[in-house]
Amino acid sequence: MIRTVQLILSDLRAKAEWCYETRGWKGIIKVLLTDGTPAMIWYRLMQWARRWQLAPLEMFFNRMNTMCCGCIIGRGAEFGAEFVLIHSLGVVINGNVRGGTGVKIEHQVTIGAEKRQSPVLGDNVFVGAGAKIVGAVRLGDGVKIGANAVVLTDIPAGATAVGIPAKVVRIVEPNAIELRQ
Repeated sequence: MIRTVQLILSDLRAKAEWCYETRGWKGIIKVLLTDGTPAMIWYRLMQWARRWQLAPLEMFFNRMNTMCCGCIIGRGAEFGAEFVLIHSLGVVINGNVRGGTGVKIEHQVTIGAEKRQSPVLGDNVFVGAGAKIVGAVRLGDGVKIGANAVVLTDIPAGATAVGIPAKVVRIVEPNAIELRQ
């Protein structure tokens, strides 16, 4: 449970920094009162129950996320620390999706499987409102997906992709990504 509390705190700090440019307690308190935050907490509790093979609790936390937050995150989905749902309404994430540290997701995003193949997201990935990421695609570290983009192919590290289907419009060198963080 300690690991889960640490993950929740890292998520809350990351959201406070994103929304209010502070990782302090004032920012965390504000974040606790914003939409998206309950979905992040239900998700982490679901992960905890899954790790301990507490299937009834896992299903309960999953259902609470759906009913209370309008957010569907498959029970097997795995995201690293600093996972942020900026707004959770309409978010749908397949249970086989894997994401690194610092993944930030806007509302109405779908990250789904195609032919049983699911996306893998790197570290520090941002997914804009309404974007769809489908199939066996990989998003490199530092990728930004624009609003309403439909990602059907791999996106390299440091790239910004927009459009339907998504096309890379900009690439920031990996060293520049590390310097910004």
